[in-house]
Amino acid sequence: MAVTDRALKPAPPRRPPSSSRKVRRITFSHRLSRWDVKFSPYLYISPFFLLFAITGLFPLGYTAWVSIHNWNLIGGQGEFAGFENYTFILSQPFFWNAVGNTFSIFLLSSVPQVVAAIVIAAFLDANLRAKTFWRMGVLVPFVVAPVAVGLIFNNLFADQFGLVNEILRSLGFEGVRWHSDPTASHMAIATMVNFRWIGYNTLIFLAAMQAIPRDIYESAAIDGAGRLRQFFSLTVPMLRPTVIFVVITSTIGGLQIFDEPRVFDQYGLGGADRQWQTLTMYIWELGWGQRNFGRASAVAWLLFLIIVLIAVLNFFITRRIANQGGTK
Repeated sequence: MAVTDRALKPAPPRRPPSSSRKVRRITFSHRLSRWDVKFSPYLYISPFFLLFAITGLFPLGYTAWVSIHNWNLIGGQGEFAGFENYTFILSQPFFWNAVGNTFSIFLLSSVPQVVAAIVIAAFLDANLRAKTFWRMGVLVPFVVAPVAVGLIFNNLFADQFGLVNEILRSLGFEGVRWHSDPTASHMAIATMVNFRWIGYNTLIFLAAMQAIPRDIYESAAIDGAGRLRQFFSLTVPMLRPTVIFVVITSTIGGLQIFDEPRVFDQYGLGGADRQWQTLTMYIWELGWGQRNFGRASAVAWLLFLIIVLIAVLNFFITRRIANQGGTK
């Protein structure tokens, strides 16, 4: 077999590395710039996490520590109690009464609050005269101090000479015992909550409505859809993420309600029979009334667990709604 000259030709020797080519060294300024690019985003967001750790995580952990000890205001930390405070609280009828009152007031306030906020936002989104005035006007109740709102509504819903009962009597109805009947007291407190928070949620829904492209409404109007049909077929479905956000925030705030029921009662116990005592009022009674911070911390942690449970439930429900909306 013939062998070509090219195959027999030896390979050229490799050139030794040139001494003029020097190894590139990373200077300190270049390394510092790389660190800046890598760690600066974390430094920019670190103030939030530091503040959250100081004002959120530390009080939460410290409350858990207090809840497993016999802790009072005078003597401070006592003996280790384990879950004794929790078992005592769970066996108390006052705790379950507070749980029922909290959820009752929460439902009576949150559900009408979201519905009314969407309707008012729809009116404010229309072509009205002096739109800025009306949009600022709905936020005025939110600016008013909760104590002032509570005192005003406490007089409005007075049992004997309240304005609401006077209007009912003038219409031929009997006066309502707002401070005695549990359902009536819950409705009165829910009215205070709605008065304060409807405007705030209205502006959130209004901002979401203004983000909806107007071309969609123009196309619907050309197809013959009226205002009411556009509201239910276009506006409400496209507000789904905002509704989920408002529902979650309203749930967290509604379960922690304190100012309105506290001001509604001059004695601070939630009525003579605790007919509107909420969980936060029960915590206040145990901590500052009975000076037992161990049991008060146990109730606080039980309330935290209830909120977490409802938040997880909302998460699964909202994820399912979002998946259903994406498949359509």
